[in-house]
Amino acid sequence: MRWTLSAGVMSLSLLAFASAHAQQQPMPKGQMPDLGRPTRPGDVAPPLDFSAYFPGAWTFEWDVPEGPLGPSGRITGTTTYKKIDDRFFEADTTATGPAGPFTLHEVIGYNRDEKFLSRFVTDSRGYAYLQSAPVSGDAGGIYYIYLESSPFTYNGHTIRIKHSLRLLSPLNYRVAVSVSDNGGPFVNYGNPWWRKDVGK
Repeated sequence: MRWTLSAGVMSLSLLAFASAHAQQQPMPKGQMPDLGRPTRPGDVAPPLDFSAYFPGAWTFEWDVPEGPLGPSGRITGTTTYKKIDDRFFEADTTATGPAGPFTLHEVIGYNRDEKFLSRFVTDSRGYAYLQSAPVSGDAGGIYYIYLESSPFTYNGHTIRIKHSLRLLSPLNYRVAVSVSDNGGPFVNYGNPWWRKDVGK
C-alpha cells in the first residue's frame, strides 16, 4: 500500500513538472486577431509579421523530379531563420539530396508597410538568384507569397524558379515549386512542407 501511494505521489509530481515545463514554452499563435466573432467577407488580415513567424529552425522533406537542377529523389534538411533588424533577415539551409549534401544562404528584405518581400539566394551547388513578391493574407489567417526568380545559368541551362508559399499555421508552411528550363514553360518541381521545431 505504501509503495502504491509513493508511486502515485511520484506520478503526480512528474505531471506537475511536465505541465509547468509546457507553460514555460507557449505554442506560437496565429497572426489574425481575435475578432470576437466569426470572420466575414471584407475582413482583412493584418500585414505579415515576419519577425514573429519565421525566426527559428524549420525542418523539411522534398521529393523532386529529375530536371535541370539534378536527379530525382528526396531532399531533407533544416532551414534556420535569423533576424538582422526590423527589415532584414537571413536564412541558412543545410540539406542532403540525391546528388549529396548542399547549403543555401538567403538574405531577405521585408517591408511590412508595403507588404513586399525580396530575397537573394546563394546555393552551394553553384548558382544564385534574386526573387521578389508582394505578401498577401486572408481573414482565415493564411498568408501567401508568390516569388519568381531572375534567370540564372546552371550546367548550361538558363533556369528560372517560382516559389509559391502558403503560411498555413504558426508551425508549418507549404511551398509549390516550379522550374522553367531554357525559356520553356514552368514545370512542377515538388511541394515540400517546412515544419517549425518549437523551442529552437
